[in-house]
Amino acid sequence: MGNGADVGLMGLAVMGRNLALNLADHGYTVAVYNRTAERTREFAADPEASARILPTFSLPELAGRLSPPRRVLLMVRAGDAVDAAVAGLLAVLEPGDVIVDGGNSHYADTIRRVRAVEQRGLLYVGAGISGGEAGARRGPSIMPGGSPAAWPLLRPMLQAIAARVADGTPCCDWVGADGAGHFVKMVHNGIEYGDMQLIAEAYDVMRRGLGLPPDRMQEVFAAWDRGRLDSYLIGITADILGYREGGRPLVDDILDSAGQKGTGRWTTEAALELGTPATLAAEAVFARYLSAMVEDRRRAAGALAGPVPGLPDDPEEVLTDLEQALYGSKLVSYAQGFMLMRQAAEDHTWELDYGGIALLWREGCIIRAAFLDEVRRAFGRDPGLPSLLLDPPFSTALAGAQSGWRRTVARAAAAGLPVPAYAGALAFYDGYRSDRLPANLIQAQRDYFGAHLYERLDRPRGEHHHTDWTGRGGSTTSGEYRA
Repeated sequence: MGNGADVGLMGLAVMGRNLALNLADHGYTVAVYNRTAERTREFAADPEASARILPTFSLPELAGRLSPPRRVLLMVRAGDAVDAAVAGLLAVLEPGDVIVDGGNSHYADTIRRVRAVEQRGLLYVGAGISGGEAGARRGPSIMPGGSPAAWPLLRPMLQAIAARVADGTPCCDWVGADGAGHFVKMVHNGIEYGDMQLIAEAYDVMRRGLGLPPDRMQEVFAAWDRGRLDSYLIGITADILGYREGGRPLVDDILDSAGQKGTGRWTTEAALELGTPATLAAEAVFARYLSAMVEDRRRAAGALAGPVPGLPDDPEEVLTDLEQALYGSKLVSYAQGFMLMRQAAEDHTWELDYGGIALLWREGCIIRAAFLDEVRRAFGRDPGLPSLLLDPPFSTALAGAQSGWRRTVARAAAAGLPVPAYAGALAFYDGYRSDRLPANLIQAQRDYFGAHLYERLDRPRGEHHHTDWTGRGGSTTSGEYRA
């Protein structure tokens, strides 16, 4: 069989189909393959599929359509399906060819696959792709990482199909070695979880606290979308609140149980493994778990005492404070995400460009926001910035927002409205700005019951001490270790 395709694409669900069409729109001929042949035939018959879409029905046929070095983009479900696809491709590809995993794979799996594929003489890239169905079709944010030698072979193609910022810069650039691309995409998703929870809490304060109708809430979110909270998620929230079905706001008829695919949980697990407090992602994940306990919550609503939600304050004052709480909490969420990436880069010896990552997220992805321009400038001013909270424009903005933020958390607590993300973000902010925390007491307790040692303020760091607190403990100590 003759060649004729520039790139192969394996997996024709929503994202795979739309990426294939995007590639074709940009002049690339795409050989497509799906494990279910009928889906391949159906896609090839789609009126949108031009002559640049070439259906194939086996992996040898897919490989035969491509000229070396072959490039194959996987758009299959994370986990075992990726391993099976990689194994199948390794049987038909040759040294120097490139496999690109464009799904939401766990970064540790990508690290493993890079090593295994490189041992066979091929190249492997884990490319986080964000933007959903519309982004895949018209321009997503793409975060590639893996075998560095693969980037020159992929760069023109991936940057051609990516979203672009106003000056034409593509929202796609090389992130780093082995699992760096998928790690950055995972953090993106953790921030996305936090953003969605923060917006949901604002909605709940308006709905149950102030009793605002959807039309008024739509006006508030639309106004916020014209200000410093300008973002994709704020914009679609306004759209959702304005949508009617049978004359009723559709949002009122949707069950209050949030689903998830696991990437927010992965972010939380990575934060625990790396010892970094990504509290916003964790609060968002746990809030979704709590939302899923529908029957338990219905029962508890009739059994547990608490105030009837309702805010007696002036609604406009509440809304002004709520915007400040949302902005301050959002900044904490992004700060935690970048702190997590910084710790991962140290542990995995990745050379991450944090300003460049902010640019990757500026368009095309779910967390795209005007806010990210200032994030990029912050790391441009100080590439070694330990936290966005310490960047002068952001610290100044937080100083201006914190009074309304604190009033929002206090009002919500008094009214019995759960705002775990706002409260958790504020607790992190106050903890981060504290030059002394009560952890000294925790260390004393640990030494008392377990002889775990402690450091002293009046002695050099790294020097550990033990006290026989009761006079009966002796001098044996346990030392420090990680379980």
